[in-house]
Amino acid sequence: MRHRRQDVVDRALLVLDGYGLADLTVRRLARELGVQPSALYHHVRSKQELLALVAEELLRRGPRRPRTGGWHDRLRTVCADLRDALLAYRDGAEVVAAAQAFGLGATGPVAELEEVLRAAGAPEELARVGAATCVHYVLGHVGEEQLHLQAGSAGAIDADPRQTSTFALGVDLVVDGIATRLPDPVAAPAGVSPA
Repeated sequence: MRHRRQDVVDRALLVLDGYGLADLTVRRLARELGVQPSALYHHVRSKQELLALVAEELLRRGPRRPRTGGWHDRLRTVCADLRDALLAYRDGAEVVAAAQAFGLGATGPVAELEEVLRAAGAPEELARVGAATCVHYVLGHVGEEQLHLQAGSAGAIDADPRQTSTFALGVDLVVDGIATRLPDPVAAPAGVSPA
């Protein structure tokens, strides 16, 4: 059976979710698809390209709430959507962080946050650094959440899944910090992030 590139990416997400990033290899993926590893190189040239495709698909499948309200509300919504997309797959934060760190893509949330901040009047550097700070916060927070869940389920720690999250408060702190640096500071009312 011939597979399309989308079939490969879909199966890669299943492997990621079932076994984690460490087991997402071209060899394992080929075995899951019932083909030789060399057959996959028609669709993906390397593990890095596979990682990029998986990261982009993971983000594409994430929620997309309406971007309404002021800049601060839109920023919170983008962060919440990114968090939900990452939490939907095992090691989601690690996959997207790796794709971004290696320059392989997964930059949609950064670009959207930059656009929100530019529209709020942020100069270019503040828009760029503010967007990156938001994404780094989300990746770090979700990475820690996922690590806690995995360590608990593996018995490495004696802890139940956390019932509450400080995510929304952390996003609010970042938003408040950005607001103080805008050329014409506009109060960014603290609110509950949609998460």
